[in-house]
Amino acid sequence: MAAQNSEIMPGISRAPNTDSDVAAELTSVSLSFRRGRQSAQILSDISLKLYNSDFVCVLGPSGCGKTSLLNILAGYLTNIEGSILIDDSPHLGPSPKVGVVFQSPNLFPWLTAAENIEFGLKMTGIDKQKRLEKVQNLLEVIGLENSANLLPHQLSGGMRQRVAIARALALDSKIILLDEPFSALDALTREMMQQHLRSIWRKADRCFFFITHDVQEALLLANRLIVMSAGPGRIFSDFENPLRVGAEADFETIRADARFPKLRADLIEMIQGNSCVI
Repeated sequence: MAAQNSEIMPGISRAPNTDSDVAAELTSVSLSFRRGRQSAQILSDISLKLYNSDFVCVLGPSGCGKTSLLNILAGYLTNIEGSILIDDSPHLGPSPKVGVVFQSPNLFPWLTAAENIEFGLKMTGIDKQKRLEKVQNLLEVIGLENSANLLPHQLSGGMRQRVAIARALALDSKIILLDEPFSALDALTREMMQQHLRSIWRKADRCFFFITHDVQEALLLANRLIVMSAGPGRIFSDFENPLRVGAEADFETIRADARFPKLRADLIEMIQGNSCVI
C-alpha cells in the first residue's frame, strides 16, 4: 500500500466530510501500459475520495501521472485495476457527470459563446426554454453576459476559457476536471482567470479537480492540496490548505500571510524530492 500522507505539518489535516458529500471515490486504482514486451506502471494503488465542496489542486513532478489520473476520472482511460464511483455509481467511461476543461478551450468556431455553452444541453434534448435560461445563468456566473453573441475569435484567451468552463458546468456535472487550463495564458490574464475561477467555483458549488505545475497557483486556488510522487505515480500527501481554512481570503491576503513562503518552499521541496529517479 502506498504511503498517503494526510499531514505535511502539525495542525493541518483534511476537513471533516461525510459519505453523503462524496462526489467521486477511487479505490486501489492502478494503471499500466504495454510497451512491446514490457509493462510500464503509470499509477499505483490510488485511493481517494473527492467531496462535493472540494477545490482540489494536484501537484507533482513531471511524469508522475497527474494527467493520467485526470483522464481516468474523465473516463478516457478504462484499462485500470481498482474501482471508481461517481455519485455512488460505477464509472465506466465518459459521462455527463464529469465535465472536462483542457489547456485549449476547443470551442466550436462557428458558434457564439452562448451557443457553445448550449451545445451539450441540445444533445441531451433539454427543452429550449430551459436551455436558454441555463445558458443565461451560466453567462452571469462566468461574467460574460454581455458577450453572449460573440464568436470565439472575437473573445480573448481568458474569455474563451471561461466559456469552456461554463460549457463543462452546463450538464450539472458532479466534478469539473481542469487540466492546466491557464498554462497558455500570459501572467496578467492568468491571475485574472484564477480570480474568476475561484468565483465560479463558489457560485457553482461543484467539485473542481485542477492539475497544475504552479505551486503558487495551487496555494491561491485550492481548499485541498494533493501531492503525487513519481515512478509509478502515487499520492504522497493529501491535506487541507491552511491559507483557505475558515475564510475566503483574497489573493493579496494569502500572499501576505506569514505561512505562505514556508508552505510554498515546503511544497517545492516535496515535489523535487518525489521526482522519478532515472
